[in-house]
Parts: sequence; C-alpha cells; structure tokens
Amino acid sequence: MKERNFDITTELLQLIPSELAYQYRIIPVQNNQESITFLTDTNNVNELKNELEIVLGTTVALQIEQQEVINQFLLSNYRKRNKNTSTLTYSDDFLLNIIHEAKEIGSSDIHFEAFEEMNKVRFRIDGKLIEKYLISVSEYPKIINRLKIMSGMDISEKRLPQDGRINISTSHEDFDIRVSSLPTLHGEKLVLRILSKNSVAIQLEKLGFTTEELKTYKNSVKKPNGIILISGPTGSGKTTTLYATLKELNKEDTNILTIEDPIEYTLEGVNQVQLKEDIGLDFASTLRTFLRQDPDVIMVGEIRDVATANMAIRAALTGHLVLSTIHTNSAWGTISRLIDMGVPSFLIASTLNVSVAQRLVRKLCDHCKVEVATEADDVPEELYSKGIITSHYTAVGCEHCYQTGYKGRKAIYEIIPVTKDIEKAIKKEELEIEAYLAEKKIHTLKDNAITLIKEGITSIDEVYSLLIS
Repeated sequence: MKERNFDITTELLQLIPSELAYQYRIIPVQNNQESITFLTDTNNVNELKNELEIVLGTTVALQIEQQEVINQFLLSNYRKRNKNTSTLTYSDDFLLNIIHEAKEIGSSDIHFEAFEEMNKVRFRIDGKLIEKYLISVSEYPKIINRLKIMSGMDISEKRLPQDGRINISTSHEDFDIRVSSLPTLHGEKLVLRILSKNSVAIQLEKLGFTTEELKTYKNSVKKPNGIILISGPTGSGKTTTLYATLKELNKEDTNILTIEDPIEYTLEGVNQVQLKEDIGLDFASTLRTFLRQDPDVIMVGEIRDVATANMAIRAALTGHLVLSTIHTNSAWGTISRLIDMGVPSFLIASTLNVSVAQRLVRKLCDHCKVEVATEADDVPEELYSKGIITSHYTAVGCEHCYQTGYKGRKAIYEIIPVTKDIEKAIKKEELEIEAYLAEKKIHTLKDNAITLIKEGITSIDEVYSLLIS
C-alpha cells in the first residue's frame, strides 16, 4: 500500500493561518477561485460550513476525513503559535501578522523574495529556510514599499542596497528587526532579521560548552587584558557567545564598551554603540575613540580588516580586554587569518588569550529519533574503518518537531588557549599543531561532532561537513 503524502502546497497552505486550521480542524485541498475545499473530521458539517463562509468570505466545500489523517496534516503543515504573545487576528495587517508569526514560532529571519511569476516569503527556523507564503507579482511591490517605509528606507531607491530597522512594540513584547534590501533580477529582495532584546536567558553555562571547555574559556576571559577571538561562519552563534561573555564580565566596577552591527541584545550597564559606516562610524575609528573612554572591556562586533585588527591589538597591549569575532573555519585558522592580514606574529602571540571556533547544530527530536547501525556510506571511510561510529540516530519527524526530526539547536566549540608552547608556535608561524592538540586533549570541532553523534544528540547529516575536515 502506497504511503500517503501529507504535504500541502504553499498556495493552499497560506489560505488560512494555523490558528484557524487547528480551531476548526480543517485542511485546504483545493481552491478553484469560486470556492475552497477543506478536509475535516467534524460531525457538524453544515454548521462548520456556514461559519467558515462567514469567516473566509467565500464559498466552502467540506470533505469528511478520519481524525488520524487530519491530525497528521495539521502536524505536518501548521506550527502552533503562542497565543499569549500576540493580539493579532487573521483579519489584521498582513505584514505584522507575518512578523509576529515568525517571532512566535522561533524564526530568526524572514525572506521576501522576487521571482518572475510568483514571489515568496520564507522563514528561517533552526537554521533552515521554510517556504510559508506566496505573493502575487502585482501585490509584491506594495508590500516591499510598506516594509521600506516602516524601516526608514528610501522607497524611490530601487537600484542600490539599503539597510533599515523596525521596532515592534505591543503590550506583550518589544523587539527590533534589522531590514536589508537587495536589488535582484525581478525586484527587490528584503531580509528581516528578528533581534530579541531579551538577554536574560543568555548564559555561558547554557550554550554548549563541555565542563572542561567552560573552565578553560572562563579562565581566559578573567584575565585583565588580551584578546578573545571567536570564529565561525555567519549564523554560528558567535554573537550570542560574546553577549554571554559580556554578561559574565558585567560588574559595577567594570566599564564595558561595545561597537556592534547590529545591536542584537541590550545589556543593562553596558555602553553599546551601533555601527554607522555611512557617516564614518566604523569599527577602527570607534575603537580609537574607545581608548579615550577609560574602558576595562571592549567588544568589537567583527574584525573585518587589518585596521580593526591592529586597533584591537593596540587596545589589548595598553591593558584592555578585547572581545571580537572573525570569519575562519577553525580556532587555529584564526591565527593564520591574522597573519595573512599582515598582523605581526609576535603581536598575536603576546596579546591573544584564547581562540574559539564554533558551530550551531540542530538537535534531534527526543520523541522520534531512531537508532540505526552505521554503514560504510554513512560516514567518511576513515571513521568507518576504525569503528569510531558503530551506530547513530536519524531524524524521523513527529508532532513535537513539526515533522522535521529536529528540535532546537546547540553550539559546539573548539577552544585553544594560548599557552607558552602555542606562543612559540605562533611566533615561528608553525601552523601545523594537530599533534599538540591531541597531546593536550584539546577537542576539535570534529571531535565534539563525533561525541554528539554517539550520544544521540545530533545526526551524521547535520555535522557531516565537520567529519571530513
């Protein structure tokens, strides 16, 4: 017997919001412009039909289906929203409804994308994009212009990228949205990054450090001066680690200054500056000013160029603790990157306290993950032949994880403290230190990824790129 497909097309999916789908237990299966056909398991067909036609303003046809089938359709296609966080209803403003829905289901970004025949809205949830809505070509420019007005952009400028910001404030919540526009072939693409102002839950102990890694990292950040560098690709959680570190350092007798792009969380007691490169307020120039502000701790959002790197090192040499991020693939790769940027190796060796690399990985859903034996095609040959991973868990999907097989994410780290031996290696620019890391039992991203697989926390697919590094 052929397994039933419970997927619904985006065109049908966006006909009703998840609240209505769950409230009335209905699944849209056909829309012929004159009427909408729904599956339902209700007994009061006539009463439901009349109510839906009033709510939706169109003719409705209903088809009876088994309760288990309706449950599976609902769980596979509609995320339940948090009813306590918004007072918006289906008839309220379309844009605000999208924003609040994204916030409530844990989305980090909203993508408005222009294509030739139909335009899309996609949400990024747990690091993956999910298509949520389709917008007609005729309606799309109105929505983009509305968003640009809300975010303070110039609606007449459609040829150049722009950046803006929206504040959403209701009786239940207050958060900001960073908006970025990009001119593409068929129109402007807008990405909305949802920025939470709530930093209460950010703590180093909850990020994913092992006990030994947390001890090493805390010892490094307790030093009165030097540089703490955190590396990783975009979206790997670097900024969250920095904020958690600032919370650890935030004391009454400590003057903390930050220069960020954007300011993602507001921290009481921390002096935060928003980067504005269009008026000359960049990382390097702001760092120069910070040194005249009697700081104890300085956080620089990102080291992008040699000028910022040199200013960060100067700040560390003059008795300040400097925290920043950098785009490299590994903790040791950070040293190589700084040397390539032209920073003298002896300065790196004398100022760097610790180099950290991190990734965010999706966690398998505890309710539906399944353990299976590892086969030759599942892992790199080296790991299979040595019997390092004999079994692993795979993603399945259930009502608890929106049929994705994953629920939540956690960070994994690679932490290299700069010891006397590391200092010597940096000064000599000896960039091969695998033997040293193994001797000191310093776990790499690959080591930690293997541990997570063995413990059933994540899947091989989720961390495969780390296994072949």
